[in-house]
Amino acid sequence: QRASKEAAMPNISQPTGQDWGAVNVGRGASSRAKAPKSAREVSLMKATGKLTTEKRYGAGGNASAHTGGVMSARKLEETDELKHAKVDKSLSKAIMQARTAKKMTQKELATAINEKPQVVGEYESGKAIPNPQIISKLERKLGCKLPRPGKKPAAKKTGAAGGAKAGGVGARGPPRAGARGSGPPKRR
Repeated sequence: QRASKEAAMPNISQPTGQDWGAVNVGRGASSRAKAPKSAREVSLMKATGKLTTEKRYGAGGNASAHTGGVMSARKLEETDELKHAKVDKSLSKAIMQARTAKKMTQKELATAINEKPQVVGEYESGKAIPNPQIISKLERKLGCKLPRPGKKPAAKKTGAAGGAKAGGVGARGPPRAGARGSGPPKRR
């Protein structure tokens, strides 16, 4: 009975979707030629024609990024113009004096104006980029007028407004009696 069943069912291997054959994934030592290890072997292989060499131009790094000479001087000149304006020493000194007069720490002043303590520290050390909104917050909390950073000489306006600004008076001029700036009256 067994013999008849085996005869009835043919023994054909059907693909199951998996290949169980051996696969060589790494580099085959037999398929590659042996690399020369000394200068003598290199010259011998060149003579027999088994080895050719190519001159690679620009190989060994990005030389264009490290060129010296005139380009460096030009880059240095450009960096002077692109620096951010920092807080003036007079402003940082005024903030420090007003804060100590009110007997406040940097952290207390920062929380009072809703800023981080690092911001107040940067303003007092002169490392911050001046922000008019933060300076006005400091003025209101400290109750004193702080020296504002002046404009650059190229941006100066000619006329009475430019002269008043350079003289140290605010951009709006001296306050008039009973008159306020534009906008609705202040709520009390």
